[in-house]
Amino acid sequence: MTAISHERILSLLPHRYPFLLVDRVLEMEIGQRVVATKNVTFNEPFFRGHFPGRPVMPGVLIIEAMAQAAALLAFESDPAEPGRERVVYLAGIDDARFKRPVVPGDVLRLEASVERIVRNIGKFRCKATVEGTLAAEATLIAALRV
Repeated sequence: MTAISHERILSLLPHRYPFLLVDRVLEMEIGQRVVATKNVTFNEPFFRGHFPGRPVMPGVLIIEAMAQAAALLAFESDPAEPGRERVVYLAGIDDARFKRPVVPGDVLRLEASVERIVRNIGKFRCKATVEGTLAAEATLIAALRV
């Protein structure tokens, strides 16, 4: 199991602020699973309108954070040839459930594990927790494009 630096995250994902939703990778087992975090702060741009006076991280962004963690796992599990650019597109969301709101001050722990990867299509079982309590879970399908 290895961690990944923030610089490595930036080199793998095309996302940038305010849409980069993975701050750290704590653990990674290549081809199997990843554990990452997103520090949720009051300064996030979406909190101004979702919802004023009672800020809640939108569920679609929790799904996106889990998808970015899964993309990191996919990229590290299939290293690119030098000069070869790749991107992972979210192709499907199954069995998504939201169990608790995510609010400013929370540290969102993102976990993704490979169910299968066949011909550049991956299926990942994902969950997001806050202090050990399940916030969201889903099965995500992603397409790796060169």
